[in-house]
Amino acid sequence: MGAADASSRGRARGVAPGLRGLRIDVDLQVDENTPVFVISVAAQLAGMHPQTLRQYDRLGLVTPGRTAGRGRRYSARDVAVLREVQRLSQEEGVNLAGIKRILELELENDRLREHAGRLADEVEELRARLAAGRRVFAADTAGGIVAVRPGRRPDRMPAPTAALVVWRPKP
Repeated sequence: MGAADASSRGRARGVAPGLRGLRIDVDLQVDENTPVFVISVAAQLAGMHPQTLRQYDRLGLVTPGRTAGRGRRYSARDVAVLREVQRLSQEEGVNLAGIKRILELELENDRLREHAGRLADEVEELRARLAAGRRVFAADTAGGIVAVRPGRRPDRMPAPTAALVVWRPKP
């Protein structure tokens, strides 16, 4: 291969000939749900034909984002789902209807886990608030009133107290 071939190959890929070995660190932080890949790139990343992705979109297996011109844009998560669809289909022998149901159940499971996590956090917060702000009062053995922690009993041997307790029966 001649120098002209290498140079034209470099231009075809958008890289100047002298910059081929240069490592450029691009600090892009993109959410996995952000639709960034056009259908041809997503198909290549998933190891599928673009027509397969269109079919999966029609069936509702993977629903990509859309541009203003209605072009499909796939996220990294969409590509991961496409790979899982391919694995289930080819390695496990699951048909597309079964795959769709599996994906729906996984999505529901994720939502339920998230909801359970939020509820657990809320319960923990309420318990902490109760423990911090709740006071329980009890009568000690001498008839005095003492504050105790929730779930505890007053001490058996009370300290001498000068408290006066008045008891009046209801009429």
